[in-house]
Amino acid sequence: MPQVNRRDALLSGAALTATGTIAAPAAAAASAIPAQGQRRNLLRVHVVIFDGVEELDVFGPLQVFGATAAMGFPVAYRLVTGGRPGTFTARFGTRIEIPDVWDPAEADVIVVPGGGFRLRNGPGIWAEIEDGHLPRLLREAAADVRLTMYGLCTGVVLLHEAGVIRSRPCTTHAGAKRYLTDQGADVRNARVVDDGNLVCAGGVSAGVDGALYLMEREFGSEAAAGTERYLEFERRGTVLVTSG
Repeated sequence: MPQVNRRDALLSGAALTATGTIAAPAAAAASAIPAQGQRRNLLRVHVVIFDGVEELDVFGPLQVFGATAAMGFPVAYRLVTGGRPGTFTARFGTRIEIPDVWDPAEADVIVVPGGGFRLRNGPGIWAEIEDGHLPRLLREAAADVRLTMYGLCTGVVLLHEAGVIRSRPCTTHAGAKRYLTDQGADVRNARVVDDGNLVCAGGVSAGVDGALYLMEREFGSEAAAGTERYLEFERRGTVLVTSG
């Protein structure tokens, strides 16, 4: 299965501006995820929020999506919640207000961050798993093969417990790999794993790498390279592509 060194592959053929032509949209099927740079239509990205969510898991990818949109690529992004609208408190105290009820059918990509993996009795992924509402929404949303689920950090554990990942290749935070492996997950030692309509990234800063990879996959290398340069961020590690 091919492993791609991100930085070398990205910069070898990328213009570092956000100009140029974006090709026609891709077919809507899990086996026909857009080839690099084939998206012209709007990419709707929803980032899931819950109490105890890790701040960088949310705002790292959000910065990537926002910067890519600001450069003129068709990305629309919003924060959503699987539960009631309201104000949510992230792991280190950041308060995040979500005013609207979430409809996963309005998304093309659902970003599932992590948080609280070591806090079995506190806010975070375990509280969401025990409550059951968010896992059910994620499981139902994932039944639409046109939708890409992007799990990062211990949000991958949440997706696995929701029955979304099952035996598909994935990665997660280093501190959670043993747990997922013991649960029967096919955990790979890569910073990002691309299995078509399931993309996973390690933790915590790897969420930025994964978001940049998604922008590259959807809009082409120049979009990702331009955003990477704006962020003054250099991707590292490998992307493991398992979807063919």
